[in-house]
Amino acid sequence: MSYGLLLLRVVVGLAFIGHGTQKLFGWFGGYGPQGTGGFFASQGYRAGVLMAVAAGLAEAGGGALLALGFLTPLAGTLIAIVMINAIGSVTFKRGFMLGSELEIVYLTIAVSLAATGPGRFSLDRALGWDDNLSGAWWGVAALAVAAVVSAVTLTLGRTTQSATPSMPA
Repeated sequence: MSYGLLLLRVVVGLAFIGHGTQKLFGWFGGYGPQGTGGFFASQGYRAGVLMAVAAGLAEAGGGALLALGFLTPLAGTLIAIVMINAIGSVTFKRGFMLGSELEIVYLTIAVSLAATGPGRFSLDRALGWDDNLSGAWWGVAALAVAAVVSAVTLTLGRTTQSATPSMPA
């Protein structure tokens, strides 16, 4: 089980580091803060560039924490916030099998890892924190915090809802 958790954490964590650095620096074919901010603004976010930077930091930071197995519930929460926002603002209106399934899978992974913990090969374990930072309630807390933050972002942080996205979140 520990090897499976390690593989899952590292692959998903690196994917989020990549997505975050696309938003923050334009790496890996990304659009950087200005381009991504324009997309966020087209989705109705009030401060597109600020939201792009926040999403990039949550993705890159959450991905790094996840890959390292460090503060795993926080990593799961950060990733869950971005995924709920992506689902709520972009993909859900297209339907489950037409665009939101990947975000739902990432959300499920993030919350599941917050609940199960990072496994044997992690900084949480090396520091002796894994027993205190794992369990079903950590998963529930990660999802609850992500849902509240996302509800605020999707309502107060937006002015309108766009009809058609021009690039993926």
